[in-house]
Amino acid sequence: MSNVSIKKAAFINFVSRYSNIIIQLLINAVLARLLTPSDYGIVAIISVFISFFSILSDMGFGPAIIQNKELDERDISNIFLFTILVAFVSSIAFILFSYPISMFYNNDVYIGLGRILAIGIFFNVLNIVPNALLIKAKEFKKLGIRTVVVTILGGIFTIILALNGAKYYALVWNTVFMGLATFVWNYITIRFKIIFNYKSDSVKKIRSFSAFQFGFNFINYFARNSDNLLIGKFLGQVPLGYYDKAYKLMLYPVSNLTNVITPVLHPILSEYQHDREKIYHQFIKVIRILSLLGIFFSIFCYFSAKEIILIMFGSQWLASIPVFKILSLSIWSQMTTSSASAIFQATNETKQLFRTGIQSTICIVSFITIGLFFGNIKTVAIFVTLAYIFNFFIAYRMLIKVVLNKSLLKFLLELKKHSIIAIIMIVGMALIHFDIKNTLISIIVKLIIASCLYGIGLIVTKEFKVIKGLIKR
Repeated sequence: MSNVSIKKAAFINFVSRYSNIIIQLLINAVLARLLTPSDYGIVAIISVFISFFSILSDMGFGPAIIQNKELDERDISNIFLFTILVAFVSSIAFILFSYPISMFYNNDVYIGLGRILAIGIFFNVLNIVPNALLIKAKEFKKLGIRTVVVTILGGIFTIILALNGAKYYALVWNTVFMGLATFVWNYITIRFKIIFNYKSDSVKKIRSFSAFQFGFNFINYFARNSDNLLIGKFLGQVPLGYYDKAYKLMLYPVSNLTNVITPVLHPILSEYQHDREKIYHQFIKVIRILSLLGIFFSIFCYFSAKEIILIMFGSQWLASIPVFKILSLSIWSQMTTSSASAIFQATNETKQLFRTGIQSTICIVSFITIGLFFGNIKTVAIFVTLAYIFNFFIAYRMLIKVVLNKSLLKFLLELKKHSIIAIIMIVGMALIHFDIKNTLISIIVKLIIASCLYGIGLIVTKEFKVIKGLIKR
């Protein structure tokens, strides 16, 4: 599978990702009716720190292993042995860190949760090397099957716990189960040889690349999670529960659409790391597709926010509707920015990726802080959306002008027709008024209308050729 194309790899990812989306939606729909906003709020707070420790533990090793084509069997073994040590240290550190977390939020529950989640952190670190090897080998089919199977098993396990009154512990044990199940699957799938004669020179081979990658991951963590941290501290767990639910729902199209294409870009384009002209032209094709998809879902989710929340989570989550509606406007900018990091990696420019991350973090955290001054999650959502729009220009100024040495204006003009499609959809959806009491029928009608308007936009701008090229195999 070493010669797999971006289109073929994306198709494999498409099948696995969307199978996984359906499964996750069903699982979350059940859990949202078994658990309360407070349960989700408690887990949302500690989940932020889980992500933080995962980033610290990863150290940028995954992308570095994928990028470096000179690592041999001994190097892989040495790096894996190093991650075992990191796994132990990270787990113990998280247990200790759970105490100041409980003091900061004035809730002792985080001490017990921290001990459980430390197990999940341990297995997540052990998965760094095997995950990277599977991606480097372009084994996207195996990765897709693993994701679906582990999600199903994890969902069943979590629902059983929730039904038996485990409350927020059900969500916490899900993290542990997913990490363990993934490790077992990886161990069975890719049996790389472990040589118990550790030498640090292997880690040094990837140190330069991984150090800047780690730096980016570290500061990007704060950019992506400062909203949860600050809302939990200053507005409380219940508002955080509503916000977190809306934010994660907004991320479904962002993560699951971009993850069809973005994860395959680095391993495939890294083969051309010395030919930036080729990388640029391949990237333009990808960004046009992501932009077209982002426009549709951003506008559709905005006008269908009420139906989506009611169908997915029920009437107890009505307070999430205005937040989800606002956040949906950031779907386009997030989708189009999502693939930028893969290009920084493929061109060996993690140093510039790190610099971009610093600028983006300052922008996002500043906007969130301003939003908090107004004292409600709706205003925070407005400023979060504005921050992601600004982040689009920050990321692509660095990538297009500095790394790829191309005109930023010319790059933006590649997407000029997409604004026409957006206008057609917005005007059409705003002018067509109807009041259907049945929520399911209402969203189906809106989906049909949005699709028709989108189709008209594609025909008017002739951008249907991009979609046609995507599905033609």
